[in-house]
Amino acid sequence: MTRKSKITINDIASLAGTSKTTVSFYLNGKYDKMSADTRQRIEAVIQETNYSPSAVARSLNAKSMKLIGVIIGDITNDFANKIVKGIDDTAKIDNYQLIVGNSNYEFENEEKYVDRMLALGVDGFIVQPTTQFKSLIPKIKANNKALVFIDSQTDMQNNSWVKTNNYEAVLETTLKMIDLGYDEFIMITADPSVLSTRQERTQGFIDALAMRDRDCQMEIVDYEVTSDQIQDRISKHLNLGKKTLVFAANCWLLPIVYMGIKPYKNLIPETIGLLGFDNTEWTQFSSPSVTTIVQPAYEEGSVAVRILIDKIEAINNEVPTQILKCVVNWEESTLKHQ
Repeated sequence: MTRKSKITINDIASLAGTSKTTVSFYLNGKYDKMSADTRQRIEAVIQETNYSPSAVARSLNAKSMKLIGVIIGDITNDFANKIVKGIDDTAKIDNYQLIVGNSNYEFENEEKYVDRMLALGVDGFIVQPTTQFKSLIPKIKANNKALVFIDSQTDMQNNSWVKTNNYEAVLETTLKMIDLGYDEFIMITADPSVLSTRQERTQGFIDALAMRDRDCQMEIVDYEVTSDQIQDRISKHLNLGKKTLVFAANCWLLPIVYMGIKPYKNLIPETIGLLGFDNTEWTQFSSPSVTTIVQPAYEEGSVAVRILIDKIEAINNEVPTQILKCVVNWEESTLKHQ
């Protein structure tokens, strides 16, 4: 059969001897109430005509784009990559696709992505939000779109979210570091006010030290910080007569801190300890290897999209708020915890 220009879903239905609705169900992967014979006829006609429906046409017929908008703070690190991989793998099971945006932790970018994704007709959003994102929630809800926060959240009320136990993980690990003999503590972090995750980690560190009457030296840095600057900031706090723990609180910051602390390599871990977050792709193979608190990033993404699809399709089987547990990879940069 010669390919017909601008062939429509009505043409496919007519040629397959079925209804437009049945063809629409086929195109959106809904075969449960369709006979094998009908499915085979539709498939044969589509192959013969080379029919390829536009996304807009499919959304009009199915009343769903099967499309999810994902907004991540920083897509360049391994933690974010695993989150997106978890989202994508699980979304595919239900025939959903992703549009991914990198906000760079800037509210202006979040707002632009929300507007563009709404215009594209996404069915819902998974967002790693800044604290300012809260002002965008009414717009999303006004468009009847589902929303799930991941990793961070704007508030704990009336929203769905998936996160890890950042506060508890940092508090418990810091207490173990005190038990291992570290006396002084330096925390290097990006601005805690931007993300709830940073606030939780900062507070967990401070609270653990307060419980054992220890003080914390905090250095707040930006994305432009260099390893030489890190070295300068650490050096001004070091008292080489005491055991000091350096805590790099952000995934992207850990390799910069690692390079900044390398001149003291011969003092690790007995005099200087280094604790970070994630980065398992290199921290276990560096010399010295680095002790890290590791988040279940892939699982976080998978759980988030299950909750979102559950909301989109009004199934109501998933718990709408979930906290996953971190684990500690004990390596050479700190004394070992037994």
